[in-house]
Amino acid sequence: MSTPALQQHYLDKVVPALQKKLGYTNLHQVPRLEKIVVTSCMGKSPDRKVAVDDAVNEIQKITGQRPSVTYSKKSVANFKLRENEVLGARVTLRGARMWEFLYRFINVTAPNIRDFRGISSKSFDGRGNYACGIQEQSIFPEIEIDQIKRQIGFDLIFVTSAPTDAEGRALLMELGMPFRDMKKANEAEAVAAV
Repeated sequence: MSTPALQQHYLDKVVPALQKKLGYTNLHQVPRLEKIVVTSCMGKSPDRKVAVDDAVNEIQKITGQRPSVTYSKKSVANFKLRENEVLGARVTLRGARMWEFLYRFINVTAPNIRDFRGISSKSFDGRGNYACGIQEQSIFPEIEIDQIKRQIGFDLIFVTSAPTDAEGRALLMELGMPFRDMKKANEAEAVAAV
């Protein structure tokens, strides 16, 4: 099996660029992408079990890997939720599947988002990991729009080995993540308001 194109790009171009940019002397200090977690939670859906089955099928089409079903840990009366009730689905991508999914997300899926101007660069957790939310599954090319039964949202969590947000952001930017330049976006909004 050959190395995915984005992984080869990481090894050939991103590692030397980050090593120079961040001032690392050792190759093993350079941040790397460890895994991508795709989750979906059904929340207050009245037919939660059927909705979770739909989410499992959609995530499997998108990622190429069968997700695991998640269950509630405790009862919450306001959400009409009981302990150990089916709640959502989650899949963790590593290795070649992770690199292929990231390549498709950057080059195909993200540009399919309506009025796409880039994704926010503010959703870092303080330890170099990044999360973004997708409101509906129709932006993924693997999903047939005619077959959609219900709108399902996803959370994508990109887990890196970077110790800080700045290093994690630098890694994802070098990989080609289409971040919205916040300064340019604010200037454009100010000009549009005038």
